[in-house]
Amino acid sequence: MKNKTRRNKKKTDYTFLDGVLDVLFWIPELLFLPFRLIFWLFRGIGKLFKDGFDFI
Repeated sequence: MKNKTRRNKKKTDYTFLDGVLDVLFWIPELLFLPFRLIFWLFRGIGKLFKDGFDFI
């Protein structure tokens, strides 16, 4: 019975290739994040001014 349960468990080792693929995935995210934050900031300020002066 114990041998069956031991064979059914999958090994989920984190390999070197997994680490390389994670780094390759995160490089574009880290490069574009500051530009997206600036875009969101200006967009939020623009909406605030548009809604704030809408009553005039």
